[in-house]
Amino acid sequence: MWLQNRLLGVATLPTKAYSAEMLTLFAPDLYVADGPVVNFFGFPYPTRMAVIRLRNGDLWVWSPIELTAGLVAAVNQIGSVEYIVSPNKLHHLFLSEWNQCWPRSRLYAPPGLARKLPQLEFAAELGDQPEPQWASDLDQALFAGSPAMQEVVFLHRVSGTALFGDLIQRFPSSTANGWRGMLMRLSGLVDPRGGTPLDWRLSFLKHAGARDARRKVLRWQPQRLLIAHGNCAATGATQIIQAALRWI
Repeated sequence: MWLQNRLLGVATLPTKAYSAEMLTLFAPDLYVADGPVVNFFGFPYPTRMAVIRLRNGDLWVWSPIELTAGLVAAVNQIGSVEYIVSPNKLHHLFLSEWNQCWPRSRLYAPPGLARKLPQLEFAAELGDQPEPQWASDLDQALFAGSPAMQEVVFLHRVSGTALFGDLIQRFPSSTANGWRGMLMRLSGLVDPRGGTPLDWRLSFLKHAGARDARRKVLRWQPQRLLIAHGNCAATGATQIIQAALRWI
């Protein structure tokens, strides 16, 4: 049941208050903000989003977290939100409120999300090639082959940063306690290692598309790794990615 619910994208919203009053500069023109810890069937999932300022000044938002007044103010200080992207079918909880806050913005869905959320209007479905609006700033790769979940991974060219949603998770060792921590360690999801949860791996019935995407990402030779769940890396990203996705 846990695996089935996980693959269906069921999550529990946070009950504790949190603060996302500021954006933090992660790399040139790339900002991050940490959201609440989401209780995912007993597993604590820290959340994180990214905002990239494109060369023309437009803002590109990846995996948006819950909005606060402070976060709205911080985003408005650096530009206007034009594009809002969900990397996979799980990172959709706050797409609507971001779109409503910046009505001119356009939503972009990974494969399958538009069918899951017919009430939202998406400008396009993401694929293996970047949209023309951000092709000069970003590259992307589609990890296909899973009927339950596919993920689009991005590269911020100027900073050499790879952005992963759920395919790579690196939880702080301080949070890996008890039997849940044991499972996380056995799956290789605890920092300094990084990996893909077992149920995600098992859902990839065909590996050819994922292998092509892995090769593409490694050809990027990214220096930095930005992930939604766990510790990011300012150096050595290519080696981390190579090891984390060895299962493919």
